[in-house]
Amino acid sequence: MTNTNIKIFLRRNSMLVILGVLYLLVATTAQGFMSVNNQLNILRNIAVPGMIAFGMTFVIISGEIDLSVGSMVAVSAVMTAWIVKWASGGAFEPEWYIVALAFAFTIGFAAAIGFFNGVLRHRVGMPTFISTLAMMAILAGLANLISNGASIESFPSWYYVIGSGRLFGVPVPVYLLGIAFAITFIILNYTTLGRSIYSVGGNMEAARLSGINVWRTKAICMMFTAVFAAIGGIIYSSLINSGSPTIGRGLELEVISAVIIGGISLFGGKGSIWGAFIGVLFLGVLINAMTLWGFNPYAQQIVKGGLILAAVFVNFFIDRK
Repeated sequence: MTNTNIKIFLRRNSMLVILGVLYLLVATTAQGFMSVNNQLNILRNIAVPGMIAFGMTFVIISGEIDLSVGSMVAVSAVMTAWIVKWASGGAFEPEWYIVALAFAFTIGFAAAIGFFNGVLRHRVGMPTFISTLAMMAILAGLANLISNGASIESFPSWYYVIGSGRLFGVPVPVYLLGIAFAITFIILNYTTLGRSIYSVGGNMEAARLSGINVWRTKAICMMFTAVFAAIGGIIYSSLINSGSPTIGRGLELEVISAVIIGGISLFGGKGSIWGAFIGVLFLGVLINAMTLWGFNPYAQQIVKGGLILAAVFVNFFIDRK
């Protein structure tokens, strides 16, 4: 491999190389890091941020952004718990079909909100930065209104399996993360919708002139992100066995950070699901490493912020190149 090819490889896979260096560093300095249980724990912890990051990749590649995903996680958890409680009449062990009904309603609600954000962008011309910022506040208020500011405990005894169960020794959320990765990877790389997303983000006017329905494409991207956030809320509600209005607080920043670190361009039209996975895995490994190293939690926030700033700089530098 020539020096030119090496430079091209490093430029295109810079975060993968950095992730590998981080793995090597932590493996040699933190006892137990490379154990199977710890690696599965990292994957379980990044399952929800990862799923939402895949949806956010769609949105950012299309040239938009969604700041409401954290609040969508919270309201989805609360809404699911409230529906189960209401439909079962407060039964100690609700039937499975009641839980399934709650899932369907919650995911449908999320899809409607995502579509509404897309409509606002199209019909009103409101930037998604503004509309989703407002939606973040609305959904957070709705979560507190439904729950009266307290957790709702209404789930059956088997409900923990979704967030805490294991299948063949692997946590269930890891399977859900894998399914989300496969779906979004195939859509973005092998479908007409995927090509439309790249086209719209790269040059919206050229995409429109080539016959692509720009606003429908953007609305579908917003719907994907909202639905993944709703599924994330269901997973988190299973982890704590209740619907809490504080679930997912600040998650939007973590997701957007992972997407940026993964090389998805904030200018749209560039990025990949693989890059988003590398970004969210990098943050997951970093947080796990700092915990094993005994870092102060407040120091962890400073380190994360510094890395996000560095990632934005690298992203911008590569775009200029």
